[in-house]
Amino acid sequence: MIYPIVKFGSPVLETPGEAVAVFDSELKKLVEDMFESMYAARGVGLAAPQIGIGRRLAVIDVTFKEDPDAKLVLVNPEILHTEGKNRQNEGCLSIPDFREPVTRARQVTVKAQDVNGKWFEKTGEDLLARALLHETDHLNGKLYISHISALKRDLMKRKIRKLVKAGEW
Repeated sequence: MIYPIVKFGSPVLETPGEAVAVFDSELKKLVEDMFESMYAARGVGLAAPQIGIGRRLAVIDVTFKEDPDAKLVLVNPEILHTEGKNRQNEGCLSIPDFREPVTRARQVTVKAQDVNGKWFEKTGEDLLARALLHETDHLNGKLYISHISALKRDLMKRKIRKLVKAGEW
């Protein structure tokens, strides 16, 4: 099932997600649906709050279907370590058509559970590091625009308000 992506302005995007405690077939189905929804939206990462589900669950595939082994499921993730800096344009499925340069760590190590509840650690660099941080931010109720200047953020919010008023958001 393809879920619609929740857009900026929805409270679920700015509320920390609840920890996942039950690892069952329902969770596995949700993960499958999240990958399907992410690919349909042409994204490389998707957090449960972006489909209106306030839980600490995210999926990532920085290869966009090219390498099935690159698919990553993060349940209850925690950032353990960050290193270096990398500044690149960043976007978000929940804030379509907007991109801004964001400085994030070049390398990130995360600890998370898989779809069966088993804990693992994953270290990523460059785009994977950015995706790990971006999706973990979502689970903490933060959007990438919290990493840009207040001026740019206010301009973006003003444009979005105009789109909402015009019925285009």
